[in-house]
Amino acid sequence: MSDTSKYGPDTLEKPAPGSTSPSPSGADDPYSFTTRSGEQPWAQARRLVSARLRSLSDRFFRRITHRTLKIGISARIFHPEAGAKGLKSKNLQYLEESIAHWVMSRDVLVFMIPTVNAAGLLHPSNIRLRDYAKHLDGLVLQGGADVSPQTYAEVATRPEWTGDRARDMYELELLHEFVEAGKPVLGICRGCQLINVAFGGTLYQDIASDVPAAIEHVNDLYDSHYHMIHFPQGSSLGKLFAARSEALVNSIHHQAVKDLGKDLVVEAVSGKDNIVEAVRYRKARFVMGLQWHPEFHRGGSSELLDCTPILDDFLGAARETRF
Repeated sequence: MSDTSKYGPDTLEKPAPGSTSPSPSGADDPYSFTTRSGEQPWAQARRLVSARLRSLSDRFFRRITHRTLKIGISARIFHPEAGAKGLKSKNLQYLEESIAHWVMSRDVLVFMIPTVNAAGLLHPSNIRLRDYAKHLDGLVLQGGADVSPQTYAEVATRPEWTGDRARDMYELELLHEFVEAGKPVLGICRGCQLINVAFGGTLYQDIASDVPAAIEHVNDLYDSHYHMIHFPQGSSLGKLFAARSEALVNSIHHQAVKDLGKDLVVEAVSGKDNIVEAVRYRKARFVMGLQWHPEFHRGGSSELLDCTPILDDFLGAARETRF
C-alpha cells in the first residue's frame, strides 16, 4: 500500500479562505493571475483583462523589434534598343549586385521595387508604389542613368545628356511615397541628384563643361577613381565621422548638384572644388543623398571611407518607423 493512503480527506492541509495554490504552469509567467482576499468580482475581472493586455502587448513588441528589416531598392531600367532582338528588345529592370549586397551585409532583406502600370495592356495591376512604401521599412535609390534636364525644367545642352525621363518619374513618385510614409531614404550617386531635383534643385549637366575649374569627377578607372571630400561644420556626417575632417571616396559622376533644393543642407563637398558630395533633407529623420558609391568601399578599409555607420544610421531610422 502506498504511504499516501494513510492521509484521509480530513487530514490534508486546506488553503486559507480566498487564496489559491500557485500553478506550476504559471510559475514563471509575470502576468499569471491570482485572486485576492475580499476582492470584488469586477476588480478581479479588471485585473485579469489588464494582465492579459500587457502580456499581448509585450509579445507584439518583441515580435516587431525582432522582425528582419525589409528594404526596397529602386530599379535600374534598360530600355529596348532600336532594331534589337531577343532580350534586348524588352524593357529590363535590375539591380547592380554590389548595392544589394552592401545593404544585406547588415542582415536585412532587400527587395527590388519594379515600376507599376495600372494601364498595362498585357498585365494591368492595381498595385501602386504607395503599397511598397507602406509595407517596406526604407528605400535606397541606386545609381545609374543621368537625371533628365527636363525634370528640372532645363533643356539638354548635348544629345547624350538627355537622361532617363521615364526613370525620373518612377523614382520621384517612389521618393514622394516613402517620405510621405515617414520612411527613411538613402540616395546613391544618381539618387543623390534625384533627391535634390525632387525638392526643387537643379544640376550641372556636365561638371567638366559647366565648372571648368573643377577636378576630374569621372574617368575610365570607374570605381577605382578617387578624390577627397570634407564635411562642413555642423553636418550630421561630420558628427558621424568626428574622428576625421576629410575622407577618400570613389567618384563616378559627370553631373552634380548645382542649385540646392528647398530644405536641403549640404553634408559633404569635394576637397578642392567644393562640388556638393552629399545632401540631407532636414525635415525628415533620414533622407540623405551620397554622390559617391559606398557599396564599392570595402568595410573596415583604412584607405577609403568605411560607410557602414551611414548604413547603420539609415537602418536605425527604418527600425524607428515601426512604432
